[in-house]
Amino acid sequence: MRLTRGHRAALCTIFAAVLYFAGLGRPALWEPDEGRYAEVAREMIVTGDYVTPHNDWVRYFEKPPLVYWLTAASLRVFGTNEFAVRCQAAVFSAGQVGITEALGEALFGIAAGLLAALGLALSPLFFAFARFATPDPALAFFFTAALSAFYAAATSESFESVAGRRWMLAASAMLAFGTLAKGPVALLLAGAVALAWLTLEGRIRDSLRIPWLACILIYLAIALPWFVVTAHRNPDFLQFFIIHEHFHRYLANTEHGWGPCFFIPVVIAGMWPWCYFAPLGTIELLRTDPIANKHSQLSALRFLMLWFGIVFIFFSIPRSKLGEYILPAFPPLAIIAGYGLACLSRLPAHRTSRILTGLFILNSAVVIAVTTAAFFARESLPLGLRLDLIAAAFALFAGSGLALLGSNWSQPRLTPAVIAAGVLLMMAALMRGRLDAAPLYSYRELARAIQPYLNGCDLTSYHHQIQALPFYTGNREILVGYRGELASFGDTPDALGSFIATDAQFASLWSSPSCVVLIANRNDLTHLKALLQPAGSIIGCEGKKFALLNRPVPTPSEAAACR
Repeated sequence: MRLTRGHRAALCTIFAAVLYFAGLGRPALWEPDEGRYAEVAREMIVTGDYVTPHNDWVRYFEKPPLVYWLTAASLRVFGTNEFAVRCQAAVFSAGQVGITEALGEALFGIAAGLLAALGLALSPLFFAFARFATPDPALAFFFTAALSAFYAAATSESFESVAGRRWMLAASAMLAFGTLAKGPVALLLAGAVALAWLTLEGRIRDSLRIPWLACILIYLAIALPWFVVTAHRNPDFLQFFIIHEHFHRYLANTEHGWGPCFFIPVVIAGMWPWCYFAPLGTIELLRTDPIANKHSQLSALRFLMLWFGIVFIFFSIPRSKLGEYILPAFPPLAIIAGYGLACLSRLPAHRTSRILTGLFILNSAVVIAVTTAAFFARESLPLGLRLDLIAAAFALFAGSGLALLGSNWSQPRLTPAVIAAGVLLMMAALMRGRLDAAPLYSYRELARAIQPYLNGCDLTSYHHQIQALPFYTGNREILVGYRGELASFGDTPDALGSFIATDAQFASLWSSPSCVVLIANRNDLTHLKALLQPAGSIIGCEGKKFALLNRPVPTPSEAAACR
């Protein structure tokens, strides 16, 4: 059977899915993000309310509901566990790899499409968030699908043709789902990319031929109902979601504050070593002769560069940044890098050798830098994690070294496979590193230690919130002297049971006949010992957190290790 583009895209999707689903449920939930998204989905199941999201039983409108809905469905199918929580991210990421292959192949040929898919699937940041429960892989998937559909419509006979119309309607549906995944940023950025490219191509009048009415109706039919119903049930929702969560966070929020250059190292490290070949792909595309039927390739390059540039600039402007925000910019960079890799086999041998020598030198520097950093971090990072990071760097170094040897043996066609083998070994080391880093970010073992004591007891946290505790224990986490991101809706009637305002109020609860389990930081124990009577019994610990019970108990083996 002759493989079609659809077959190749499907095979790339399956390849990525195998990578992302392997051991997906082993690591504990990462604090705070994975715990938060897991608990919101679990509370939807418990309450039966799939309209108003709740986090620790407090109304929580920071994100739209699509990823919560999908996670809740996964929890129902697979049970309350980490695999079910991360399943949606793995599915969306694998799907995005397939779409990237199809788009890359349509633009620059089979080799470029396959290598683009390989580079995206094995990019460190993309790989990490394919195995991490956040809404960002869903947004990146729908955004990539929407722009790919738009480009197919724009390069069909016309926007008014049957094919062009269908592609535009598909793009509208994808943007609607992207809006339900993480808000209107999907529509804003995709629209900016599309209009900028049409303008640069001298085709801005073609935008008048887009079936706007049908596109708007499809977008609103998918995206609008949840917003209408939620606003009807929660009068403060629209003001909070639109003004606070989008305009305020974009323009004024300083949480996760970073400078305007933050995403430069994030993109380089997050897509290394594949992004190394993007300049080569750009140079080779710019060398094409428009007269020799190459104008479409130059047009495609402009489309990809606008896609990457607009997303990069948009997320670089606000002070508040997280690395995963840049994921929608990875597919165009992967396609250009894939084209550069495809060009290696037809370049002169001396030039290929020079390019791969540069990669080898840079990876040598990575090994030195990581090894040095691991040495100086010996007091703050577990030994296993430091060894995992060093092993990951050496795997990358070995892959580039073997690729250089292969080019000297006149085997440049093997270069992508050899580099990919090194990256796969690097990913294996990083996956192991996530497990070894558990004491730094996870409290699954602490939840297991306190679970036997929670029957009929209040679960409380002092001056902090462990987002995953309600998910692991099934109990509401009462926050003492802390509201954090839950503060906006913390005074609503359904939220009052989630907060204790002062130390005095908590001391009163602690000394009452009620059974109370308290989670506190190690550095708060001295203060709590003076505040609370009785002093309490240690029943578990993990990382910097301790669990106390307000009644005497025989010292469990877990608690003995905490002293």
